[in-house]
Amino acid sequence: MEQREQLAKSLKPHWVWAIAFGSAIGWGAFVLPVDWMGMAGPLGVIIGYSIGALLMILIGVCYGYLIERLPVSGGEFVYSYYGLGRYHAFFCGWFLTLGYMSIVALNASALALLGKFIFPSIVEVGHLYTIAGWKVYAGETILACSALVIFAFLNIRGTSLSGFSQFIFCNGLVGGVILLTIAMFMHPTSSPAHLQPLFNPDKPVIVSILAIVAIAPWAYVGFGNIPQAAEEFDFHPRKSFSLIVTALLCSGLTYSVMIIATGVGMPWTSAVDAGYVWGTGVIVENAYGKIGVSLLTFALLMGIFTGLNGFYVSTSRLLFAMGRAKILPIGFAKLHSKHKTPYMGIFFTMAVTLSAPFFGREALLWVVDMASLGVTIAYFYACFVAYRLFNWSEQPSSQKEQLIVAPWKKFFSLLGVICSSSFFLLLVVPGSPGFLSKPSWIALLVWIALGAIFFLTRFKYYKEIPDEALDQYILGDHQKNDNERPSAPHKPTASATKVTSS
Repeated sequence: MEQREQLAKSLKPHWVWAIAFGSAIGWGAFVLPVDWMGMAGPLGVIIGYSIGALLMILIGVCYGYLIERLPVSGGEFVYSYYGLGRYHAFFCGWFLTLGYMSIVALNASALALLGKFIFPSIVEVGHLYTIAGWKVYAGETILACSALVIFAFLNIRGTSLSGFSQFIFCNGLVGGVILLTIAMFMHPTSSPAHLQPLFNPDKPVIVSILAIVAIAPWAYVGFGNIPQAAEEFDFHPRKSFSLIVTALLCSGLTYSVMIIATGVGMPWTSAVDAGYVWGTGVIVENAYGKIGVSLLTFALLMGIFTGLNGFYVSTSRLLFAMGRAKILPIGFAKLHSKHKTPYMGIFFTMAVTLSAPFFGREALLWVVDMASLGVTIAYFYACFVAYRLFNWSEQPSSQKEQLIVAPWKKFFSLLGVICSSSFFLLLVVPGSPGFLSKPSWIALLVWIALGAIFFLTRFKYYKEIPDEALDQYILGDHQKNDNERPSAPHKPTASATKVTSS
């Protein structure tokens, strides 16, 4: 059997927290507060994101269990293989790849949007064409593509460098948010009265809140980067759950603070009616002019940088894991000869996302909306596998499948299954607040068709890989836990005694 490449253990706990927190915040907290208030009102947004954070923590409980058991690159791809077999792993990995790549591309497009607001005379140069009502300029495509190339090479240079950089970017982000919030509250024209009405008066309160809860999988998706980096922890994977919870709570607090900081500066209904391209930017500029915009721009840049860097890490690790599993060409499983990073996955991510700025922001948003469905599917797989891993109580000795007796873990895993299923239904049930738009459904069908074509071309080879070999490729030394593994469709059920766990 060929040698299995492994990533070096070089990520410190605070770097991993920064990868999760910074990837969750990204650019949305600084660009979209006015749009979100238009959906639900200030309090509706805060309640929606708070509920979303709590629901994601329930899902995070499942991730904590699985990371401790399977601390290898690949995250949900690995978990779905471990619990349900190779074909489910392909399905999960395919959708998750799209979700991660879309977020890399969207962060690059947010940089172009920022450039249009700050330096329109430079960025809005060389009009190329208009797509879905969005004017695409050569200046913005150069800016976005440059960022994608720079962060690709940053990640290739080493995991320690990207982890340390992420921590620095997060410190800048937090500092910028704190200074901006204090400044907005201190301005003489700011007033808490501007937050009235607290909910969107044109919609029922519950509908408004659910519309925000529906986008929680996208808003908090950064915590899913922790399992992707698990193979590189220089600490015990048991600590991952506390890092997930802390990152989610900090993310929810940051979203709420930015809603309040934006809302107190100007009546939010007026900002919504004005239809600003960047409502938060206009409100801060009205209060503090170029100095205020510079502070907001700094915080936004840190958010964009953390999103780009964090999702380059997670996407490349997912592709690396799929390469080791022989789903993707073997080149994806190779490490850089000097820096020991999964350089093929990084280059591939860069190559694919470099095309995104040329499609315009509106078209890209359709893909990202659809990609949130893929991320939700990955959440479900992780929670369902965790649920199958545990048992409510000891079974009769005739039971052939060995499971861990852990009723509380099984209960929380069940809650995770319910939460992830609810997120999925909010996106696909007609009439629900988060129902995908028609263009997003078209993009989804295109991605499914591409996946089907790719799967059919690899099916014969993938099917013929022996179970033992595939276990070694995907799980490595952690296949030793196989006696505590739910029986998967591709494996015979093993007889064993019960194991009790607290």
